[in-house]
Amino acid sequence: MDPGYIIAGLAVGFIVGLTGVGGGSLMTPILLWFGINPATAVGTDLLYACITKTGGVWVHHKHKHIDWHITRLLAIGSVPASLLTVIVLHYLQLDTQAANSLIKVMLGFALILTALAILFKPWILSQISRFMPVRPEGYIPAGATVFTGVVLGVIVTLSSIGAGALGTLAIFALYPLLPTARLVGTEIAHAVPLTLVAGLGHASMGNMDYGLLAQLLIGSLPGIWLGSHLTRRVAERWLRPALALMMALIGAKLVL
Repeated sequence: MDPGYIIAGLAVGFIVGLTGVGGGSLMTPILLWFGINPATAVGTDLLYACITKTGGVWVHHKHKHIDWHITRLLAIGSVPASLLTVIVLHYLQLDTQAANSLIKVMLGFALILTALAILFKPWILSQISRFMPVRPEGYIPAGATVFTGVVLGVIVTLSSIGAGALGTLAIFALYPLLPTARLVGTEIAHAVPLTLVAGLGHASMGNMDYGLLAQLLIGSLPGIWLGSHLTRRVAERWLRPALALMMALIGAKLVL
């Protein structure tokens, strides 16, 4: 039993519960810093994210922070894509190091831009409305949402990074009028089936440390419960900067 793993789980769980991002983007580098094998870090982090975010889903659903229709559309694309990616990795033994490096840098820049977009969301929406009509809040671009799920499924399975960060970026781009609390809750709900399929796929290839997983969960489950409760209590004007700051920090870490 290593207290460092428990503390890391608690900190990351709290951040994920509050903002919806930071799971793989924070936990995978932390595990690598602890000296965990990269493949094992990715596999363990995926199941860790799944179980941790399951606890957050219950809280966000209770407070009506989840748009289940958007969640289903994303999962329709991401879950089969994740499964196919695992099969390709298993049978072709692809070297994903170069692809992961490129994905991390691209994701980093995307996160920084998204952080700015979320921070200045009211101003951006006002500027957009001057040139084109903004889609109504209930509008659902189904095809684009499913395709976004496919892209998320491949990227998350390859690197364990992006289930929260890139998912938040995608949902914000598709549904700019979605309140920040529902943006966070919807992203967390979608990440559960995606990381479950990807995590079990990596476990089938031996990329899993169950003892490490248990220690991370001891800290993360209380952390995400607390963070998810605070999402409801924190006003939009405070939650939006917190989410933007988290995404900007993660983006800078991935780029540098």
